[in-house]
Amino acid sequence: MTKIPSLAERSAWLTEARFGLFIHWGIYSAAARHEWVQTRERMTPQEYRRYFDHFEPDLFDPERWAEEAWNAGMRYVVVTTKHHDGFCLWDSRLTDYTAVHTPAGRDLLRPIVDAFRARGFRIGFYHSLIDWHHPDFTIDDHHPLRDVPGPDDGRDFDRYVEYLHGQVTELLTEYGRIDSMWFDFSYPTYGDRGKGRDDWRSVELLALVRRLQPDIIVNDRLDLPLGPGPDTADFTTPEQVQPTGSDDGSAIGFGSGVPWEACQTLNGSWGYDRDNMDWKSPELLLRMLVDTVAGGGNLLLNVGPTGRGRFDPRAREVLAELGEWMDLHEPAIRHAGPADFQAPADCRYTRNGDRLFLHVFAWPLKHLHLPGLAGRVAYARMLHDHSEVAVVEYDPANDFHKHLSGLDESTLTLELPVRAPEVAVPVVELILRD
Repeated sequence: MTKIPSLAERSAWLTEARFGLFIHWGIYSAAARHEWVQTRERMTPQEYRRYFDHFEPDLFDPERWAEEAWNAGMRYVVVTTKHHDGFCLWDSRLTDYTAVHTPAGRDLLRPIVDAFRARGFRIGFYHSLIDWHHPDFTIDDHHPLRDVPGPDDGRDFDRYVEYLHGQVTELLTEYGRIDSMWFDFSYPTYGDRGKGRDDWRSVELLALVRRLQPDIIVNDRLDLPLGPGPDTADFTTPEQVQPTGSDDGSAIGFGSGVPWEACQTLNGSWGYDRDNMDWKSPELLLRMLVDTVAGGGNLLLNVGPTGRGRFDPRAREVLAELGEWMDLHEPAIRHAGPADFQAPADCRYTRNGDRLFLHVFAWPLKHLHLPGLAGRVAYARMLHDHSEVAVVEYDPANDFHKHLSGLDESTLTLELPVRAPEVAVPVVELILRD
């Protein structure tokens, strides 16, 4: 029997990395209006086929992707092997609906894996449980053909599930070590034709994954319980929301030691969406990253490459700005996590050992009052340039403190410059006493 390391052992790299890249890429990038375009517009297979026939990523350069993501501060990648439309980036032996049979003419997954692995990334595979292309995937209320009368004639879902398990076997035996498996998604109560654990044979599928890759972590979208155990998912994946973590940094409601990962988009769409203008600012994304790490979670930030295989110029600009901040503030994110101190208003704490990092979202006038830190700080400095920040211990006889209400002997005060540093989110590094 295969020995499975503990969840803490298998997920240690995830909680150390804190920041990862999600890549949604497939023939829907040629449509350039969201990765769900096939079902949003209720396209027939024949209508959708034009994107397969004209998928020609002539500027595809995964080494450049890896370099841009690494420079942004990301340290792991999750790439879509197959999305809900059923199109496969790799050369699957179980279907011809693959990149090899498009004008691309080759396996596109392998060069992505090779480029990111060579750069130092951990590798994750996103794999859709759904498949609108497969002839045995039964019609449900997400399917593009949901309004067509009698489309389920002759479909055998058991044959589809064998196909699903077979493709997962290919992915986990032909691309070396895979660090995370990101399934998407179950919907047992959606409409009258939902699909959940019994439909996917999720317990069997999870056992297959762990037998093939004992060190892997698996997300929570197989409709299985979450937490340490043989038939449970390893981490939870809130999507396009910013949750808060529990006091110990685990996922709320699931107990100690359960990792969580907020997956977010740059503009609300996972796939390339040419006319979408809802772009988040780099400052907002950095605050989201800080919020996530302060709550004990990870941020998995998505880029949807174009049909030619390039990151959109707007995405590249955002990644570059994130990287400029991360280059100066990495210690406050990487290997860091929640802190057991109450942060002042409009601030967040992250902590790594004896280093407490105060992220200042709204720059105050001259002073920041830190409850519970009197006598605890040996030295304070701005993280971006290591310039000293003066600290003032509480003294009720001091005229300064006489004019301030709500402070007590547990309060430490930082004396800050009037002008905020020219970084998106200023960070004060507090070196704690033994």
